[in-house]
Amino acid sequence: MSRNPSPQDPIVWIDCEMTGLDLVKDALVEVAVVVTDSELTPLDAGIDVVIAPTPGSVEQMEEVVRIMHTESGLLDELAGGTTMEAAQRAVLDYVRRWVPEPRKAPLAGNSVGTDRSFLARDMPELVDHLHYRIIDVSSIKELARRWYPRAYYQSPAKNGGHRALADILESIDELRYYRSVLFPAGDGPDSATARKAAAAVTAAPTALAVARHAELAAQPAAGPTGEPAAGPTGEPAAPGE
Repeated sequence: MSRNPSPQDPIVWIDCEMTGLDLVKDALVEVAVVVTDSELTPLDAGIDVVIAPTPGSVEQMEEVVRIMHTESGLLDELAGGTTMEAAQRAVLDYVRRWVPEPRKAPLAGNSVGTDRSFLARDMPELVDHLHYRIIDVSSIKELARRWYPRAYYQSPAKNGGHRALADILESIDELRYYRSVLFPAGDGPDSATARKAAAAVTAAPTALAVARHAELAAQPAAGPTGEPAAGPTGEPAAPGE
């Protein structure tokens, strides 16, 4: 069986730039999207949209963020940015070009949970079109740091300069790197080997899992109303009754 049964199984890569990380006061000011196939090959050059900031969001930026967006050139482009409505329409049209069916393609990126939070606030239709699962390269990086430190320390340098499109292309390359050094080549283990590994994990669960199962087993069964079943005296049944 092929490692990738659907070579066009798409992944939607998104990176955002904001005026900060506070969902209450900070603005989403740049969104870039690249769609790849399952082999991490971009299907085209992607889309990059600069968004006009909300009133006051630039003025309240922390100095480190102001310096970052000044050096990247983004700050100078904000005055000519598009509206959030137009930005969402452009990005969603682009995604639908490659992923017409909703909730089929996962969102991918680096620390992409932060990006998703801002997108959920400002581009809910886009988020609703994507699958609820995400592919976070940062998670793989953190595991590599703990389990394969040599691979972690040899990972490609990043020079995206905090511009959304450059950053997301680097994220794609970063996952390509980790795939090449951490994941087995070819089709991986055969089914019998995989089943054996799953059985070994199930046979030796973590101590916390064992304790939790014992705790649940000791709890009284719920009655028809959801309350603990009554014991012989009419009081809630004690464990073991």
